[in-house]
Amino acid sequence: MALNNQTLVTEFLLQGFSATSQLQTFLFSTFLFLYLTALTGNILIVMAINLDSGLHTPMYFFLANLSMSDNGCTSTVLPKFLEDLSVVKKSISYGGCMTKLYFLPFFLLGTELLLFTAMAYDRYVAICHPLHYSTMMSRMVCMILVSSVWAAGALSSILQTGLMLQLMFCGPNEIKHFLCEIPSLLLLSCSSTYVNNIMIVIADVYFGVINFMLTILSYGFIISNTLKIRTTEGKKKAFSTCFSHLLMVTIYYTTIIYTYMLPGSSSSMDNGKVLVVLYTTVSSALNPLIYTLRNKDFKAALRKYLYLFGK
Repeated sequence: MALNNQTLVTEFLLQGFSATSQLQTFLFSTFLFLYLTALTGNILIVMAINLDSGLHTPMYFFLANLSMSDNGCTSTVLPKFLEDLSVVKKSISYGGCMTKLYFLPFFLLGTELLLFTAMAYDRYVAICHPLHYSTMMSRMVCMILVSSVWAAGALSSILQTGLMLQLMFCGPNEIKHFLCEIPSLLLLSCSSTYVNNIMIVIADVYFGVINFMLTILSYGFIISNTLKIRTTEGKKKAFSTCFSHLLMVTIYYTTIIYTYMLPGSSSSMDNGKVLVVLYTTVSSALNPLIYTLRNKDFKAALRKYLYLFGK
């Protein structure tokens, strides 16, 4: 009954990334560059994969979906963040905050973690069962895998966002972060967050722990099989196809596990700001470079279409 006498929050105030005003211009320029780099690089990846028939393989199909998810992450976070760097009052409406919650924590990031697992499985089949690769990773199988990945991310996000909509926010309304995130918002709720915490743990176990174990298991088989290859060139080629994926997996799991599985203390929130930048911005900008710089087929396809578009 006490809640009926209190005013419900209609907007949230964002703490911002840094309280130092002298850094605002530098941060704006840096994040704008990272955003444009991520956006351009991932669009080029999707474009090249769609246009070049030589890249119509499961590995590139998963990579195209990862690039689309990356662009979704950066576009959810950075436009609002860049706007807040240029204004004094950093705020976001209740509806805008819930919308961002739907897209970022579990839909897009959860989808990326599932995509990493699918990509690890693809590499496992390619290296450990090369003779059956075309059957085990047929077009239909890839379509089912990717559709299931996006559907699982969407369903999880609908559930988590629905639970957040059930909470009451009646003050204070300052989020100790530069964006809307579930751990930060749960600290502001004036109603019970017990069910939310339970469901977040379940989602963390599913998206984080189980998928991490499946990815590690796939690479355990890959490494074991690669070590059996007699030629040095064969081993080098096998490891080369997995290095980029392993690097991105390491960045994502390290930052996401730290951000979402540690208690929401003030110190972890401050450290989490940097980590959120890593997995939503820096990794998205590095993704096109990591996956394509050492890939001769992709570089050839990209040069060919850039040449055609430039004519």
